[in-house]
Amino acid sequence: MDFLIKAAQLILSLSILVVLHEFGHYIPARLFKTRVEKFYLFFNPWFSIFKKKVGDTEWGIGWLPLGGYVKIAGMVDESMDKEQLALPAQPWEFRAKPAWQRLIIMVGGVTVNLLLGIFIYICIMFAYGEEQIKPQDLKAGLAIHPYMAKYNLYSGDNIVSIDGQKITNVTEINNSIMLRGGRKLAVVHSDGSKETIQLPEGVEYELFQNGAFPSVSLRHASNEIDSVMPKTPALEAGLEKGDKIISINAHPVTYYDDIQRYLYAAKGKKATLVIERNDSTQTLTSAVKKEGTIGFAVKTSGYVDSSSIQTVHYGFGQSVSKGIDRGFHTLSDYASQLKFIFTKKGATSIGGFGSIGNLFPATWNWQIFWMNTALISIILAFMNILPIPALDGGHVVFLLYEIITGREAPQKVLEYAQYVGFFLLMGLLLYANGNDIYRYLFPQ
Repeated sequence: MDFLIKAAQLILSLSILVVLHEFGHYIPARLFKTRVEKFYLFFNPWFSIFKKKVGDTEWGIGWLPLGGYVKIAGMVDESMDKEQLALPAQPWEFRAKPAWQRLIIMVGGVTVNLLLGIFIYICIMFAYGEEQIKPQDLKAGLAIHPYMAKYNLYSGDNIVSIDGQKITNVTEINNSIMLRGGRKLAVVHSDGSKETIQLPEGVEYELFQNGAFPSVSLRHASNEIDSVMPKTPALEAGLEKGDKIISINAHPVTYYDDIQRYLYAAKGKKATLVIERNDSTQTLTSAVKKEGTIGFAVKTSGYVDSSSIQTVHYGFGQSVSKGIDRGFHTLSDYASQLKFIFTKKGATSIGGFGSIGNLFPATWNWQIFWMNTALISIILAFMNILPIPALDGGHVVFLLYEIITGREAPQKVLEYAQYVGFFLLMGLLLYANGNDIYRYLFPQ
């Protein structure tokens, strides 16, 4: 049932985004009197679930939920309709229109996705407000990844400012360090002492490669096992769902980050776990992976400092400002994190539809649904404008070339570029979804 609820949210979200993206192409095409032959939600190789022709356009729903498309007359696209392109250009065709009109048609989908993401964020700010967690309100401090001990940062500490900017929401700390170049941290340690910690340049790659991301989170007191992954040291050691971890290597466990810290200290070795099961205690011994994990998930519980989480509500004007700010921060952060793809760990972290689906909760929550839809919309805008043949950005490159030089790119070049782009995208799609399958079959 959890899978079905997540899948339903993902399909609904993508359906909304795909339809509106394609309308971003359709509307300017029609404004410039360009014929749109097909408008499809999802792809329809061999057959369609539904189709109906209205005027010059066939409207339909395909059976392959990997996106959608509009087929614009006289355009080199994924349909590779060479017969039409071999005939003289007609006034209603894409290729017969001025380059600036074709450019507007091509960037229409990206523009809609970007503006839609921002619009959704504005609506969320107005309808739900924004959760804020100020570091000075935390009584238990922050949960800090044990790798950060090399920089004298420990769980229970508070980070109150970064590069002189006061922290108003602790959820922004990770993005500031990993994606926005934040390096100078003002820290209040758990004993009340204060220190300024200067992180080195390139620390984001170091943290990413060592699995220390997220580096900072809120603390929670859960120590109950929610699930044990198959083929892991935890399963071999005999851990079961419902077990409560009392201590690890004789260190008492109070918070979840205690579990993380003591297992991390034993990485590559063995750990002795004292657990509570059915009102009795047992001692188990488990091997610890080099990442400092043994393969289980802890039952989620409320944060220790849940009372410090405040919801700030905004009027319409403030919601517009906050929504725009959130949208552009999301775009900037997503673009920044792509640098990690070009690392060994980053390449294996790429995910497909399974990873996207896991963004959604196992119970339907409209606020989270719209938050994720806004995020995916902005990601689609960014990915589609990349200068890769077969994407909108690839078409934009050739149109800009034509506008600058005054010469059209040869049709053969456009056709070959479309083939190359198509196979690149299919390869990436297979690789990303293959990673999802591998992680499911061989959990870390």
